[in-house]
Amino acid sequence: MKKDSTASASEAAAEVRPASAKGSAPAKKAAPAKKAAPAKSPAPGKKTAVGQPRAESRTALVRRARRINRELAEVYPYAHPELDFENPFQLVVATVLSAQTTDLRVNQTTPALFAKYPTPEDLAAADPEEVEEILRPTGFFRAKTRSVTGLSKVLAEEFGGEVPGRLEDLVKLPGVGRKTAFVVLGNAFGRPGITVDTHFQRLVRRWKWTEETDPDKIEAAVGALFPKSDWTDLSHHVIWHGRRICHARKPACGACPVAPLCPAYGEGETDPEKARKLLKYEKGGFPGQRLNPPQAYLDAGGRPAPPLGAG
Repeated sequence: MKKDSTASASEAAAEVRPASAKGSAPAKKAAPAKKAAPAKSPAPGKKTAVGQPRAESRTALVRRARRINRELAEVYPYAHPELDFENPFQLVVATVLSAQTTDLRVNQTTPALFAKYPTPEDLAAADPEEVEEILRPTGFFRAKTRSVTGLSKVLAEEFGGEVPGRLEDLVKLPGVGRKTAFVVLGNAFGRPGITVDTHFQRLVRRWKWTEETDPDKIEAAVGALFPKSDWTDLSHHVIWHGRRICHARKPACGACPVAPLCPAYGEGETDPEKARKLLKYEKGGFPGQRLNPPQAYLDAGGRPAPPLGAG
């Protein structure tokens, strides 16, 4: 805050006193003092962003973005894809099913699906009505049935029953776009990719990493801020933070580990105690989304989600 060092008009007037002795020269009339503009202060509870100047340079943006990623990596060292899967086929199917629903609901549904149809050939030959009944809890189950049986048929007929490890091949599968393809490439094949889901889009705009709204343009803009080797883990860090702390409607600003770096600090609850009550999943003491999470998550205090139908 800029300190106000200018005397007020009343103080200036008090210093100019008329002569009381007879015959003395009359005091010169003082020029009216300019009234100082009141110093601006942040709104109550508003925390200004560290290193976020009014016109941030490209270099400053890159440094701030990478520092946010480093901070989140310390908060979520166990971040992982929150869909249960044992192989690339299960991951691509689960990712397609995750549209318009939660990963938790997908994880609660896929055990029955993969137990009955463990391979692309099995799912391609399945009775659609039986698949629909299994997928009903995920919503849009008819469209999703067409997608997963369709992609299974393509895998069986064109790729020998194997999920391809190239972007240009994956996006040819029914129901598979760039987002799904990068999930599969990054987590099943270890090939870097940025997953631009709704959480990722929301957070990178709040952080002023980009003003783009098109997912492909967001992917390009954010990718340019980081080494390619960071892309997959970056996606996990941002998505996990969006699900647990930086929510769409009620972000828990007062409990946010990157608050000093966030230009949008103050959009949500800033009181630390109230903010902590908004935390979700393991940060709020609740189970995560996977029924079978990695050991590192369990070692960090995370709890597996309950199966479908559990109380």
